Amino acid sequence: MSESSSIDSQQKTSTNTDNVKSQFAQRFRGYFPVVIDVETAGFNAKTDALLELAASMLHLDESTGDFSIDETIQFNIEPFEGANLEPKALEFTGIDPTNPLRGAVTEEEALKTLFKLVRKKMKAAGCQRAIIVAHNAAFDLGFLNAATERCKIKRSPFHSFVSFDTTTLAGLALGQTVLAKACIAANIDFNNNEAHSALYDTEKTAELFCHIVNRWRALGGWPLTETENENETENESESEAQ
Repeated sequence: MSESSSIDSQQKTSTNTDNVKSQFAQRFRGYFPVVIDVETAGFNAKTDALLELAASMLHLDESTGDFSIDETIQFNIEPFEGANLEPKALEFTGIDPTNPLRGAVTEEEALKTLFKLVRKKMKAAGCQRAIIVAHNAAFDLGFLNAATERCKIKRSPFHSFVSFDTTTLAGLALGQTVLAKACIAANIDFNNNEAHSALYDTEKTAELFCHIVNRWRALGGWPLTETENENETENESESEAQ
């Protein structure tokens, strides 16, 4: 073999190796799921304050194929200037935004810290884009997007509208849509006295998501068969061509 042929062969091998997706990336088509919960002072993402934000990163054990919680980060957040504080919402969550012991940070500080961690974990997992996982995900994603816009952060690691909603997944897998009832059905401990804090709800939602994904794999739903994989690849190629 000539020297040039040897170099070409090495380059092709290197390229093929670079193109091999991690098991994590293969599982969700390159998306990196991040489980998020927010506690707010109302239902309107544009006008009502974001008071708490928590996010759980996930880990894939490549030897078993099971997902679990890797790391959770949590913030108490200062209401943005002019934010509306609905008394009924504060009564429901039990949050006092004026309490100096909260150790609250600005929305900007919370988001920039979160985004930095997400990008680090996402890169390590071999994924290209983060995707929010939440219970009633449209609500949490709406507040995350609104805060990102208020802080004039131009590049978020999260997809702006795609999400994984554990309400729907739990309804399908467990016949329950309420977080507490879904956790109980999945044999996950749930304490109603601790609920409605972003940290607690995030970790319980993450446990629920992992349970559903892991159970689906155990039942034979993943990985796809070789034929199913080929059909999926063809459909993706046709979609990209169009």
